[in-house]
Amino acid sequence: MTTCPASSASDELIQQVSANVADVRSRIASAGREPQSVRIVAVTKTFAPQMVRAAYEAGLRTIGENYVDELTLKRSATADIDLEWYYMGALQTNKISRVLEVSDVLCGVSRVKELNRIAAKKPGATIFVEVNCTALTTRHGAPPSEVAALVEHARQLGVNVRGLMTVAPTDVKGAREAFHITSELADELGLRERSMGMSDDLELACEYGTTEVRVGRALFGPRVAP
Repeated sequence: MTTCPASSASDELIQQVSANVADVRSRIASAGREPQSVRIVAVTKTFAPQMVRAAYEAGLRTIGENYVDELTLKRSATADIDLEWYYMGALQTNKISRVLEVSDVLCGVSRVKELNRIAAKKPGATIFVEVNCTALTTRHGAPPSEVAALVEHARQLGVNVRGLMTVAPTDVKGAREAFHITSELADELGLRERSMGMSDDLELACEYGTTEVRVGRALFGPRVAP
């Protein structure tokens, strides 16, 4: 008798998430993009491993996590399926080694010391450099003026820069500016990938050429309190 994995998802949950994936793809199409041309990163922070499996059954293959403990748990619980894992949380240099052990892609890299640590611990690691298009120092990311130097430093270290990412302001004007700046920078630096847009602003990001959207609430509903 075959037993189901502890993280198995019910048919009802799979149907629900599949319907939400279809809705996100429809929103991408409404912005004038071919739905399959924009990767959907399923952000499962605070959700149970069953949500990861439901996302997989709904056709998604990239999972984003903000907390290393959760990432470790969920990756272990779904080790029987082939997924790409993004670490999307704040990077602390003393924890980079652990993050590198359990993630495939590091998002939000924005400092030289992070790059140096990544290159020392995992040569050839894949990252996204984060762009902070606001004047807020409380926001993660490097100012646009520093991004080219960061990307060049990463390349010299042998770190694989997959692309640029940004978290846009909530107002439409600010979001447009952030997506425009990030997309232009990516073009100037010869980077095809740009990770822009989340549940509330993915259509706008699609207009500005995003190659992936990071979606949690639109797929799984309100985030569960940790």
